[in-house]
Amino acid sequence: MNQLVDLALGIVSAMGGFVDIGELVFLTQAGASFFLGLVWVLFLGTLGVILYSEMAGRMTAVTGYTVFDAVRIKLGGKLGLLALVSSVVVTLITACAEVGGMALIIEMWTTWPFWQCACCGALLVVVIIGFVPFRVMENGLGLLGMAMLVFLFAVFFKNSNGLGDVLGKTGQALQMDGAHLMLYAYFAVGILTSTAMPYELIFYTSGAIEDEWTSKELMVNRLISSVGFGFGSLVAFSLLYNAASKLEPRGIDPQLLGATALQAILPFGWWGAVLALIGMFFAITGAAVETSMSIVYMICQFFEKPWGKKKKYAEAPLYYSLSVIPIVLGLIAVVIYPEPIQIAEYAVVLAVLALPLSYLAVWLTATDHQLMGMHVNKRLSRVGGLAFLGVLILAAVAAIPLLIVTSTGEIW
Repeated sequence: MNQLVDLALGIVSAMGGFVDIGELVFLTQAGASFFLGLVWVLFLGTLGVILYSEMAGRMTAVTGYTVFDAVRIKLGGKLGLLALVSSVVVTLITACAEVGGMALIIEMWTTWPFWQCACCGALLVVVIIGFVPFRVMENGLGLLGMAMLVFLFAVFFKNSNGLGDVLGKTGQALQMDGAHLMLYAYFAVGILTSTAMPYELIFYTSGAIEDEWTSKELMVNRLISSVGFGFGSLVAFSLLYNAASKLEPRGIDPQLLGATALQAILPFGWWGAVLALIGMFFAITGAAVETSMSIVYMICQFFEKPWGKKKKYAEAPLYYSLSVIPIVLGLIAVVIYPEPIQIAEYAVVLAVLALPLSYLAVWLTATDHQLMGMHVNKRLSRVGGLAFLGVLILAAVAAIPLLIVTSTGEIW
């Protein structure tokens, strides 16, 4: 019974934490611009993150390695350090965006000045990281983030364009000139990366260590990866579809975070607004917690320093000393530059530069017969993992040029 409860909570946590500010931004804008023309990228990214989260969880359960243990061991000093620095930088930018996203939602609720809202959001994250036990934090934020399901329910309420209209407009939108083709590619990179952000695997494997996974949890890992992330992608799809069917016909600017909440307000009224804002707030809060902790996990694991919420301060001084620094830096950044949506776009597009090395380390470890024994990657994981890694490398090569050419998606 306890294992069933753990499984259910793990699936809920994966579902509730799948969507963060990056996906809220990119999926809503992409749906309003290209309708369902980018749904294949969401499908591809979901398959990739399911494949690699299962691989990473299996690696951790069998060997006790986290992602940055694998990076240190498999990539070595210089290449491993490059993976660490790039992952820390993009995850820190992501943490800034998440704090800013929390501030925007608090601002909608209270109409307080943005800087005060940012301080409240940052303080909440610091309290959660510092005082809430890992399991309570992980499962509690996942459960509260499940309010995002209101967007999925909104798909089935036809108060605007139906599926036939959306598909028709998708065909029209895909008849693009050169500028719009560049914009299409930019959103493709953004959606792909937002589904497979670096911190997701780092937090997932670190959480497996926090929860003391062994090879007995391999089936739990498989189900959490497939069902949790898979169902979370349905919520992500609903953001894309609702933007195409409900926002675009009304000419609503999809670049505003409040526009995303309208996807639930239009069919359900005030209670749709409440659920949407609660779901968005706790999904973003969960991502702020995960990004902040992932930075500390990366550093401690790469340099082989003690870490974990179960350790006392005297046992893991570096871990505790670094824990709140990402949020403090994130707060300072969004107060100085209060444009969290733009920060989120930079974070997502730049994150693809850090993904290939950490994913490669996971693939190399999970394919190592000596380390994994009978749980080594089978053909599907080997071939599928390499194929997705190739896609990430192509996206990484294209990311910076697309960011520059499209002015972070400004050429509509």
